[in-house]
Amino acid sequence: MSTIDRGRPPKAPGSQGRPSKVLSSRTRTRLAAGTLLAPFFALFTVAMIVPVGYALWLSLFTEKQSGLGFGGPRTVFDGLGNYATALGDQAFRDGFRVLLGYCALYLPLMIGGAIVLALLLDTALARARRFFQLALFLPHAIPGLIAALIWIYLYTPQLSPVVAAMEAGGIGFDFFSSAGTLPSIVNIALWQWLGYNVVIFYAALQAVDRSLLEAATVDGAGNWRIAFSVKLPLIRSSLVMVLLFTVIGSLQLFTEPLILSRGSGSAVTSTWTPNMYAYSAAFERNDYGLAAAASVLIALVAAVLSFVVTRFTNRGKEARP
Repeated sequence: MSTIDRGRPPKAPGSQGRPSKVLSSRTRTRLAAGTLLAPFFALFTVAMIVPVGYALWLSLFTEKQSGLGFGGPRTVFDGLGNYATALGDQAFRDGFRVLLGYCALYLPLMIGGAIVLALLLDTALARARRFFQLALFLPHAIPGLIAALIWIYLYTPQLSPVVAAMEAGGIGFDFFSSAGTLPSIVNIALWQWLGYNVVIFYAALQAVDRSLLEAATVDGAGNWRIAFSVKLPLIRSSLVMVLLFTVIGSLQLFTEPLILSRGSGSAVTSTWTPNMYAYSAAFERNDYGLAAAASVLIALVAAVLSFVVTRFTNRGKEARP
């Protein structure tokens, strides 16, 4: 043994095993994280990836009659034929025009109304906040089908006390006409979702640092200045989230117009929105390839709009000093 080796203290037994213990600890952490995330990824695969993949596969096929039509339909590969059929159909394109008008009317009323109500609840002058939060949120707990049926009753002449009161006041309005159908559906959506967004905004406002509000008050800012110059910029992330979810939800408009199109005498047709077009293609015309192609196109539009909204809001955030 050399002199240098004699001068070194002997290595403690098991000291060389410390790195392996660190690695094993990291491995256990990864295994624990993987175990906790596995149910999510399994559910995401079953509920999202598999249906989307099947829809993509189904959209590439169509059914055609063989021979003179006596042999029954057969499924053949059609490539992008279903997509061309959907895009070339005037009814499908008109559905997006309806959604454009719906968003132009619905988004300002929803976002603006939810912000105003949340700001009112957040002020020190508000009373009975819990009651108003519950009263505003309660319609969201009612399923969309039931909400549509309730409002159809309230829109129907000779049945609705609302229509009777309007006629008694000299106000005549046909909620089922071509001009009244869109505002009628917007009203149902507002009634159901306004309180939900109010709760989100109110929770975000409650998280705002109160010292900032007190400093703004000391500087002489009024309630309106504090609301729009201090509070709203601080809940920007919540505004973006609600705007994104509202846009995506608008593209999925289906339940309310479908109920109004069944026996109410309204101007809503079976292909009034893109989702109704896909539903009609699948369950009324039994053209599942066309329905799948229409659904994929709707998903692509939703993805593009989501990207545009997030990009626009992020750019606005970066532009701020």
